[in-house]
Amino acid sequence: MSRIKGRNTKPELAVRSLLHRMGYRFRLHRADLPGKPDIVLSRYRTVIFVHGCFWHRHKDCRFAYTPKSRTEFWLKKLESNVIRDIQVKSDLELLGWRVITLWECELRDMDQLAARLDADLGGELR
Repeated sequence: MSRIKGRNTKPELAVRSLLHRMGYRFRLHRADLPGKPDIVLSRYRTVIFVHGCFWHRHKDCRFAYTPKSRTEFWLKKLESNVIRDIQVKSDLELLGWRVITLWECELRDMDQLAARLDADLGGELR
């Protein structure tokens, strides 16, 4: 698992590119915030996490499967990811940040994703 990228993944790069084209400006992986969010829009007091469906157990998604080998290990590992995600989201909300979670499978329709981001960010002036 040491070869699994933690930042600058293809889904993350796609979201960053979309946000930039939409006119939003942001910072990346701020270490002073819980969970080091993938994208930080300080102006909107909003953070965005781009989650892989497999690693973060996206409910009812076909990509969130459990491997057939070493099942016990994977269940424990993936469940701890979900618990950590919930804790990080709670910590950020307590600090006054709005948290948006985007899933890897949502990136298949970029027009719909752009509409969702505009709605989530309130369509505020950039």
